[in-house]
Amino acid sequence: MRASLSIERMIWEKCFLALRCRRWNASRFLKRNSSFLPGDDVKSLRSVVSPDVCKIRNIGIMAHIDAGKTTTTERMLYYAGYIRAFGDVDDGDTVTDFMAQERERGITIQSAAVTFDWKGHRINLIDTPGHVDFTLEVERALRVLDGAVAVFDASAGVEAQTVTVWRQAAKHHIPCVCFLNKMDKPAADLTFSLESIRQKLKANPVLLQLPVGRGRNFSGVVDLLTNQRLTWKPADDGRTFETAPLGESRREDSSLLREVRQARTALIEQVADLDDEFAEVLLTDFSDNFDAVPHVKLREAVRRLTLARKGVPVLCGSSLRNKGVQPLLDAITAFLPAPDERPHDLVRWYKDDLCALAFKVLHDKQRGPLVFLRIYSGTLRAQTAVHNINRNGTERMSRLLVPFADQHVEVPSMTAGNIALTVGLKQTVTGDTVVSSKASAAAAAARRAQADGRSGVVLSGVEVPDPVFFCTIEPPTMAKQADLENALNNLQREDPSLKVQIDPDSGQTVLCGMGELHIEIIHDRIRREYGIETHLGPLQVAYRETILHRASAGDTLDRTVGERRHVVTVELAVGPADDHADGFRRVTFAEEAAGTLSDDMRQAVENGVHSSYLQGPLLGSPLQGVSTLVQRVNIESGTSPAMVSACASRCALKALRLAGGQVLEPVMSMEVTVEEQHLGAVLGDLAQRRGTVRDIHSRQDDKVLLASVPLAETRGYSTVLRTLTSGKATFSLELDTYEAMNAQDQNALLKRMAGLL
Repeated sequence: MRASLSIERMIWEKCFLALRCRRWNASRFLKRNSSFLPGDDVKSLRSVVSPDVCKIRNIGIMAHIDAGKTTTTERMLYYAGYIRAFGDVDDGDTVTDFMAQERERGITIQSAAVTFDWKGHRINLIDTPGHVDFTLEVERALRVLDGAVAVFDASAGVEAQTVTVWRQAAKHHIPCVCFLNKMDKPAADLTFSLESIRQKLKANPVLLQLPVGRGRNFSGVVDLLTNQRLTWKPADDGRTFETAPLGESRREDSSLLREVRQARTALIEQVADLDDEFAEVLLTDFSDNFDAVPHVKLREAVRRLTLARKGVPVLCGSSLRNKGVQPLLDAITAFLPAPDERPHDLVRWYKDDLCALAFKVLHDKQRGPLVFLRIYSGTLRAQTAVHNINRNGTERMSRLLVPFADQHVEVPSMTAGNIALTVGLKQTVTGDTVVSSKASAAAAAARRAQADGRSGVVLSGVEVPDPVFFCTIEPPTMAKQADLENALNNLQREDPSLKVQIDPDSGQTVLCGMGELHIEIIHDRIRREYGIETHLGPLQVAYRETILHRASAGDTLDRTVGERRHVVTVELAVGPADDHADGFRRVTFAEEAAGTLSDDMRQAVENGVHSSYLQGPLLGSPLQGVSTLVQRVNIESGTSPAMVSACASRCALKALRLAGGQVLEPVMSMEVTVEEQHLGAVLGDLAQRRGTVRDIHSRQDDKVLLASVPLAETRGYSTVLRTLTSGKATFSLELDTYEAMNAQDQNALLKRMAGLL
């Protein structure tokens, strides 16, 4: 009886989920496919303009979680005319959050690309996640984009993940525009937000708008460039807004006029300090009256500052309340760079030949792998063969698509500066350089060799962070093992931050990921997308190791394979490097050793030493903070590079064991926002987690606590924090550094790990 009830319940659950899915898909279908609706004016994706490269903008939306990235993207698509009604993150019906897990959790998990036009410009936009577990999605998006919009919660200013994504943008020299969102919140604070950008991001915010009204009374902005007031009416979902010169109405608030006058004067002075060309125009033509400077000259100067990354334009609005998004779109086209305004050194050697970078892969059940390409030069055409330099292979691309989240439109070709989605590239992975032919790559290499003596023409790939958590994963039965391996292979290709290893002792499959949520999402995707009910083992922290002392070792390998004898002797010394916090590992050669080695044998020695760094002497974790000096290498004629690598690896392992080991544990930077009444309980809990409080400051009525906490102590923290604060606190984590464990904690860890083994 109980079994039949259980089966009946399962059937009803499946029917409910299917009905909900159909309703959600129908809603999205009606939103996007208005050609089936009479009298609707929603644009077709086929109507996206294909302008000159100077009218293309490749941008990303980046922010801390819950700052309003996806809501802002949704409003952009609505006002550009590409959806007939905007969705809501909480309802799970936004365009860019199309994964089931995204709809259920109300967060962005993977980056999504959409293409639309705005006032004669083509905008290729990528909406990125705000959660630290999915930081790779931000990294690979910024690798191929030309500009970015940083979205801020105006009541919180710069938050933990804001710092991370800003650092990623700075690494790729991405010009940015800032959007202070949620200006309708009672705690929204323009001054506080600007100061947090200065202090925490070390940037120069160039304020271009002032908000009109506070909290619920926020009604629009004043454009400081043109001295115009922009007011939104709630009647038509923010589609239209009134624009009027400031000061024409008798009802104008005198305090607002005074504030605008001061802000515009400060803007002109700030731009003059940062841009010499504008300063010269100001002093030459408008020295008597700075206010008379034309807004066109001021706008041009702000654009130069933005492209040079000397300043970041700051705009205000409330995406949820449909205010301020159209001026943000104008700012994207006005201040962020076109593809031909961004330097790409290697691309110039290809001239007009195709050169593109693969930055993302998705798997489609019907079409197979879908590869996202950023086209840097030339033209990409469907039904043509392309050459993958990294794989040294040629593949045929069957179809070419314009991306629009999970709905795409087929096109015959795409030109330089665009982002394309391709079908048919079965071997291409994230970070690969794709060109028109092998001959094209050779010609580009020859041009570079002739110009500067170097021949490399492979674009730099995507930097993948090391995982911090791992756990075992097992299929329900051995019959499902092959299906699980296929699922993991596909997921690894989609997500390079997911690592899959086989434990050499137990033979178990081990998942390595960026955090609890990351592994949880992977587990859920395997169940939903591949129909495999897997079992996960306990979550473990991915520790690292370093060495304590200097040590030397020597080794000789003498082996006969067939009729060939291989004899090599290696002597080397290892020691702690100056900086082990960021994975520093170095191999150098003494003069005696360097002078006797050919390039291929030197590379073989380096490969052997680096392979020894993969497993430390204590836990078998990767080593970092190690410096190796190769003192002598003696190789007899006929010895292969593989044998040289094997000998160097064996010798390095000997030295590392003699040098003594030290476990390094990942330490997270934690930010907790909590009501003052719960601060004591949160501090007490952090003390039990070996946390160190760095700072406590106020943010409106809340307290913001900054602390350093070992990653191992953060497992399950969200549940504990919810209990301690009755659900009235939020927190975020970011990997800060790897620190040496004290002797007591290290011994306890080693005993625990020995028990697990």
